[in-house]
Amino acid sequence: MSHGAAREPRQPDEDEGRRARRAREEAEERVVTVIGAGTVGLGWIALFLGHGLTVRVSSRRADAPRAVAEGLALRVPYLPDGCADPAGFPGRLSFEPDPQRAVAGADVVVEAVPEDLELKRALYERIGRAAPARALLLSSASALDPDAMGARMADSGRLVVGHPGNPPHVVPLVEVVAGRRTSEAAVEEAVLFLESVGRVPVVLRGPAVAASAADRLQAALLREAVRLVREGVVTAEQLDRVVTHSLGLRWAAVGPFLGFHLDGAQGGPRGRLDAGTAARLAERAGRAYGATGREDHVRERDARQAAVLRALAGVDGRG
Repeated sequence: MSHGAAREPRQPDEDEGRRARRAREEAEERVVTVIGAGTVGLGWIALFLGHGLTVRVSSRRADAPRAVAEGLALRVPYLPDGCADPAGFPGRLSFEPDPQRAVAGADVVVEAVPEDLELKRALYERIGRAAPARALLLSSASALDPDAMGARMADSGRLVVGHPGNPPHVVPLVEVVAGRRTSEAAVEEAVLFLESVGRVPVVLRGPAVAASAADRLQAALLREAVRLVREGVVTAEQLDRVVTHSLGLRWAAVGPFLGFHLDGAQGGPRGRLDAGTAARLAERAGRAYGATGREDHVRERDARQAAVLRALAGVDGRG
């Protein structure tokens, strides 16, 4: 967000709007091959069909057409607003069990097979030879390195990890991870493609990508949650309520660092950090969110939290 005094909530500028429209238009003309029809693969299939793409499914499941039809029926009601009419999905959906034939002519290949390095290496060795040279290869892997998965490919420069939140058709975050051999052009193309289907890509850099950022945060919270329940501080049910009625609500509206920035005027988490760390975090948060305009951030945070509560109340009201 821009620095400065009082401001309106940030809106995309004209260039961003044109870029987003162009990305959507280009994506709608693309053929996307999804390899794997498990939980993650089904979420991707629903999302891509919802955004008007032509989707080819490659799965070892003999009942793949039935599994996908049942999976779509479950997922379609929760696609983002403005998605395509599901009545048109069958006309843009096809099946090809052989992955090499499935990727022929594809613009994007999204792999969602089990987290098994040898399985993925063998798969990328095959599809690397069969997919067009221009094709973007996106792996849904959560903790495997693109270089390791593409070790048997002649050129793994177009292989990028696009690790989705679960379920992919609902949770916007996709963590994008490049290997040492991944080209910057492939990373940029992955970001543009994911934005075109309504996702929020975040490019991870450095050694932290040994596991996804979201998974590491979740694991840290879970460790502390388990400790609190084990020591009898709270019950499991109470712990879930603590998260859903405070941290979960808060983090749906603002992340930890914007929250840190907004709490800073009242001391907030500074009292729990050493002076050097607190100063560095305050400087970085201030640089990201602006030294002024705090009231605008607070109003935006509260509006988002209230909207989440209203939406949840509507779901709960349906019984």
